[in-house]
Order: sequence, then C-alpha cells, then structure tokens
Amino acid sequence: MRIMESFTEMLSAAWDKNDSLLCVGLDPDPARLPAHLREQPDALFQFCAAIIDATAPLVCAFKPQIAYFAAHRAEETLERLIAHIHAQHPDIPVILDAKRGDIGATAQQYAREAFMRYQADAVTLNPYMGLDSIAPYFDYPEKGVILLCRTSNPGGSDLQFMESRDGEKLFERVARLAAGTWNQTGQCALVVGATFPVEIARVRALVGDMPLLVPGIGAQGGDIAATVKAGKTADGRGLILNSSRAILYAGEGENYATAAFNAAQQTRDAINREVLQTAD
Repeated sequence: MRIMESFTEMLSAAWDKNDSLLCVGLDPDPARLPAHLREQPDALFQFCAAIIDATAPLVCAFKPQIAYFAAHRAEETLERLIAHIHAQHPDIPVILDAKRGDIGATAQQYAREAFMRYQADAVTLNPYMGLDSIAPYFDYPEKGVILLCRTSNPGGSDLQFMESRDGEKLFERVARLAAGTWNQTGQCALVVGATFPVEIARVRALVGDMPLLVPGIGAQGGDIAATVKAGKTADGRGLILNSSRAILYAGEGENYATAAFNAAQQTRDAINREVLQTAD
C-alpha cells in the first residue's frame, strides 16, 4: 500500500533505504528492444516493467521521459508503468520528465496531466517564462517541481551562461529564485547536467541542500567522481544521478533485465565509492 508523502520526503527515504543516489531513466526506443519483444503488442510495458522490477532495490527514483511514449501513441502504457511502480515499489518516487513550460490555463492543464493523469510524484519544467509558468504546479503542494537550470547539452550555454549587468549568469539567477521566492511549497529541485561539474558546485553553493537532478552520467559521459564531489550535500546525499541508455540497453537478449540490474548495481556502487572518498 502506498502512503502519500511529499516528493522530498519520499526521495530522502529512498536515498537512505536503498543507499542510492541513482535514478534510472525510462526512455524506451522500440528499435532497441530485445528481438523477442519487438513484435509483441505490449512490448514497451513488458520491457520497462521488467527493468523497473529488476533495478528497484538499487535506485532512489525512476524518471520516465514522456516523449518516448507519446511518440508511439503509448501514453496509456506510461500511465500503467507509473501505476505499476506505485503498486509494486511504493517507496520509490516517479519523476515525469516532461520539461513543460507555459502560462495560465495551459500550465494548469499541464500540471493536471502530470499529477492527476500520470500520478507522477514530480515533474521537470522549463522555467524560462518566469514564475507564472510554474505557479500552477504549486497547487499540488506535495509534488516535486524540478526546474531546468544548467542543462547537460552543449547548446545550453547559448542562453544559460548569459550575464546580467551585475555579472550574474542566467542559470545562477534561476538557482537563486528556485531556492528563494519561487520555492512556495518547499518541493523545488533543479536540473544540473553532469557534464558541467563546475556549474554543479556553483548551483550547490547557491541552493544549499536542495535536491539536484543530474542527467549525463552513463551514455552521455558525465564523470561520476567530479559530479559527486561537486554536488553532494554534507550528509552525502542531495543528488539524483540519472542514467538511462547505459542501463536500459546493457543487454540485448532475453536476459536484458538481469543485465540492467548488473549495470545499475555497478553504477550505484561507483557512485557510493565516490561519496565515501569525498566524505568530509
């Protein structure tokens, strides 16, 4: 049975229970599914559910990316997968990776989609239209609001590194707002890419113990040691380190779930070694 808690409470409990800062991203590509699943009508669900069940003891969160389902008319599959996580692994929060960003009534509908339709515990948002583009999500005070801050893609620097007249960079401004006046429910978190450890350290300095969702380890090549050193909190927590492809596609045959477990375990343990080595 799932006991309703806030996103940050669930996350903190999962960090401790599973001794893990690892988040498994669910980005299923039908072309990359094991051959024995590709022709089955429920292939996406079977593939993801098996990986969820195999890796659940090793993670602090799951992060399904909505586009990988919507592009294949599989939104109902996504609903079922999130329901499966809630039923079978109720202590693990689900982050819906949607990167929504709009205002007014449209933002209200996007919030309803994330939290009522999909029943996600948190959602990623693009905050670059300002406070009124994220305010409707605070109407769900137990849910996590995870804002893009310093993203892992090279093109992120085109805008996020722009400086104001006083020398503050745009990503720094987002971090300060997210930790201050925007954090209306205490449920905000930020996305900061593992490919930029210097900026991770800067964001951590600005936001204190706020959770940081960090994509970019694994297939994107982010350095685990540098990321942990830059972003962990004093208690060795504070990070949600996402790996998607390196775990999802660790195996190609019928043992894909076992291969995903092994890859997740190796990644979780590598993260934990760095946490210990950088302990104060």
